[in-house]
Amino acid sequence: MNLNELRDIKSADLQKLALDLKIDDIGRMTRQEIIYAILKSQFESKGEIYAESVLEILNEGYGFLRSPKYSYLPGPDDIYVSKSQVRSFNLKSGDTVGGYVRLPREGEKNLALLKIESVNFGDPDFCRERISFKNRVPLHPNERLDMENDPDELSTRIIDMFIPIGKGQRALLVAPPRTGKTVLLQKIAKAITDNNPDVSLFVLLIDERPEEVTEMERSVKGEVVSSTFDEPPQRHVQVADMVLEKAKRLVEHGNDVVILLDSITRLARASNTVSPSSGRVLTGGMEANALQRPKRFFGAARNTEEGGSLTIIATALIETGSRMDDVIFEEFKGTGNMEIYLERKLAEKRIYPAIDLQRSGTRKEELLIDSTDLNRIWLLRKVLNPMSPNESMEFLLDRIKKSKSNKEFLDSMNS
Repeated sequence: MNLNELRDIKSADLQKLALDLKIDDIGRMTRQEIIYAILKSQFESKGEIYAESVLEILNEGYGFLRSPKYSYLPGPDDIYVSKSQVRSFNLKSGDTVGGYVRLPREGEKNLALLKIESVNFGDPDFCRERISFKNRVPLHPNERLDMENDPDELSTRIIDMFIPIGKGQRALLVAPPRTGKTVLLQKIAKAITDNNPDVSLFVLLIDERPEEVTEMERSVKGEVVSSTFDEPPQRHVQVADMVLEKAKRLVEHGNDVVILLDSITRLARASNTVSPSSGRVLTGGMEANALQRPKRFFGAARNTEEGGSLTIIATALIETGSRMDDVIFEEFKGTGNMEIYLERKLAEKRIYPAIDLQRSGTRKEELLIDSTDLNRIWLLRKVLNPMSPNESMEFLLDRIKKSKSNKEFLDSMNS
């Protein structure tokens, strides 16, 4: 029996299966409790249970395998991993561990891991030799994430041309309310998965509306992890830590990882709520030490010399009327190596993407774009610079939609 396959079953089908197995009181059970009850009833006939989930190690040294299906929320179908197993395989929080599990014995509450078969989809022995994420040498991004996936998708074409994204980029998407940041994130996510199938994509939604989470899950191929606005700040912080640790473990295995975070402002607000009072308060009610956790999250983005990269594209909210949000943005401004600024006046005139090209850009873009194209893009920026954001975007959209690709558009500048 495979626990992951049970977790993939729709809730209605899961309840029907539980009824067929004559499990009582399913109307009062959570989804995770129903899965646990099915496992208990089926274990005697099936004999073995295989599971694969993400490890969260607690302060006591032991850990639990949490499921990404529930955004790593603790539940009755979590799997206990002992201290000896953690030490023996050099396991860390964020490792994806697969293996056979047993039912709880008398006095135990959780399923327990019997035998480890895989770690991060590979040989468990690799964990003993891997180079830790913090010991890897950070480099400037030097390999481009191609964003041009559809001739008619002008948003990603413009980003690919003027604000290129490299593997290991640390990017801020600075957005006032109602400027299309969520839609732009969805388009970026689609372009990444379409053009870079080898990249592991995570979409992390903090303090968002539940319906937006569902929309993102249905429109994005990557792993969508969320903590909605009705959940406590401790939950926001825990889910962000789990996603970051999982991403680091994949980078240690030489993978390229992208995290789209919406938003770093709300993560910083949650961190402020859970941080112990130090007596030192910044303007807007922000604790002096509260920004350390979100800064550690954002600062983890890097290209590494040993192989593997972590790209983070995080949204920052401005013009919300909150002094705290302004303080958070000021603290993060300049820490990234790429910025995309969205302009409210463009969105009010329904000009999309509502990007302010004059303020947006990528540091060290010469490492990502060849010199011929770069000179043409710089020339184009000189032409657009005297114009207002509205005029420059309308001018660019009018020209770029006449070509089928960015290469064709840039080549046409010669004629």
